[in-house]
Amino acid sequence: MQLAERGIVEIEDEYRIPLYHKRDIALVRGEGPYLWDAEGTRYLDMMSNYGVAILGHAHPAVTAAIVAQAGRLVSCHQSFYNDARAAFTQALQQLLPSSLRHISFGNSGAEAVEAALKYARAATGRPRLISAKRAYHGRTYGALSVTGEAKHRASFAPLLDGCEQIPLGDLEAARVALVDAAAMIVEPVQGESGVRVASDDYLQGLRRICDKTGALLIFDEIQTAFRTGQTFAFEHSGTVPDIMTLAKPLANGLPIGVTVVSPEVADRIPPGSHGSTFGGNPLVCAAGIATLSVVGEPNFNPHVSKVGAVLLERLRAIEHPLIREVRGRGLMVAVELKRNASPVLQRMQAADVLAIPAGSTSVRFLPPLIVEETHVIQAAEAFEDALRAVGEKEGNG
Repeated sequence: MQLAERGIVEIEDEYRIPLYHKRDIALVRGEGPYLWDAEGTRYLDMMSNYGVAILGHAHPAVTAAIVAQAGRLVSCHQSFYNDARAAFTQALQQLLPSSLRHISFGNSGAEAVEAALKYARAATGRPRLISAKRAYHGRTYGALSVTGEAKHRASFAPLLDGCEQIPLGDLEAARVALVDAAAMIVEPVQGESGVRVASDDYLQGLRRICDKTGALLIFDEIQTAFRTGQTFAFEHSGTVPDIMTLAKPLANGLPIGVTVVSPEVADRIPPGSHGSTFGGNPLVCAAGIATLSVVGEPNFNPHVSKVGAVLLERLRAIEHPLIREVRGRGLMVAVELKRNASPVLQRMQAADVLAIPAGSTSVRFLPPLIVEETHVIQAAEAFEDALRAVGEKEGNG
């Protein structure tokens, strides 16, 4: 069915629960690093659906895999073996460190986090769960309980008992909090709070503290996997977790969540203690196989590093009084402003470049990882033009 853009907007506005602040365009098609709205305007995509479409839109290999699998078998419960699931598992194993061997499937990042928290409690027999302030781990009750931002939590208290947030980067606070804890869950790069990079020394310190206290170390790589110039962001520090959560980029747009654990953790998880009807279905696994085949190519991580460095360099070269800080690693980048970021994002959209916020004051760049230097330079120029226009309007130009 074809709908005019206004028809799309009117239908969604009439029937939706207003959970999101809507942008005023209806996206209907994508190809590579570009998106089109219902009126035919082309946009440079610097958001990749919040970090999901890492190979861009309508990637030929992913599309072919989905079409082929849809004609064979779409769903298959995990109580049965399945060829697509086995092939996806094998492809993922080739990218994992040797100490992370066992996986379970869900359908989202929040589900992957829920599983990780359950596994940590089951494996240690301890109830307390520690996370970082400003962290974002999802919006289901367990994931929300270890999410640090009050704005996500306030309407839903009381949340899960035994959860505590400590400052990111504070090893002394971690030493105190982890004495009798089940686990510490941390994003190697905090995405939603403004792309705040945890230092390598901090992650290494957490590993030592967890080893000493018996707490498990959980890395939430839902947004960071494949995006920072290494397959997993924790590889920059040489630190390996006991549990890792993955989701957004694994199937280039199809819903998937994976929780990976060490053999020692897997041995302590009771049979039947977790599951998912849709998790690990053949359709999403087929898309995942195609995605991981590209991610595993030798030139993939160097490309992300090179283009990410160009984006960071170009953004850091901008001199403007509204810029507070530019942060990032690889193609996970944010510019924190001294004001609300929405007007800047709106002006970038008017210039046919789509970026997203991180918190209220940061403009975040999460492009498809196939972008070239010309794309990120165009995006940085659009950001600079938008910033100057906003600044001039407000007397800060």
